[in-house]
Amino acid sequence: MNGILKDYYEALERLKTNKPINVPIGTKITNDAVSLEAGRKKGTIKRSREVFTELIEEIKKYSDKEKAPREECKALIEKYKTKYKEYREFYEQALNRELMMIERINKLEKRLPEKSAANNIKMDKNQ
Repeated sequence: MNGILKDYYEALERLKTNKPINVPIGTKITNDAVSLEAGRKKGTIKRSREVFTELIEEIKKYSDKEKAPREECKALIEKYKTKYKEYREFYEQALNRELMMIERINKLEKRLPEKSAANNIKMDKNQ
């Protein structure tokens, strides 16, 4: 392996261990990310260059491994979004019930003085 490829493989290893020097931590591993991490320009790793065939396969193999957890995360996100919407609906229904109960209590409280006044009049007549 010549010196140039060594730089690329070292860059790939740094990206795998999430300890890059030239790109932000957490950068998705792609041909361009490896190029930039190796201190080269974007696009220097090309399929048309036979020198990079093994390196491209290595990058692809690792990025495929990296995609599996992301797909799981996307599934979890969708699951929790659905749960959120469900609980949001329960919350809104509960608020609606609370408002209806408050309205009912207010109506009953308004009628209470009327009933009390009517009862007081009846009691006064009986005495």
